[in-house]
Amino acid sequence: MNKYEIILFWSEKDQLFIAEAPELSGCSAHGKSREEALKNIDQAVELWIQTAQEFNDPIPQPKGRKLMYA
Repeated sequence: MNKYEIILFWSEKDQLFIAEAPELSGCSAHGKSREEALKNIDQAVELWIQTAQEFNDPIPQPKGRKLMYA
């Protein structure tokens, strides 16, 4: 299980749920259901990290959601 923040939203244009891991540049996935999109983003995060390791690229530490106070 990854600990990166995941943003999940419905794309009217694509008629799919889109999941993004904003801390990992370009890491996103989609699915016909929320569950499918979340399953796919977990796989995409794993592949993103594996690829970064193969190329000795930096891997950001998960920060999670930043709390904003008014």
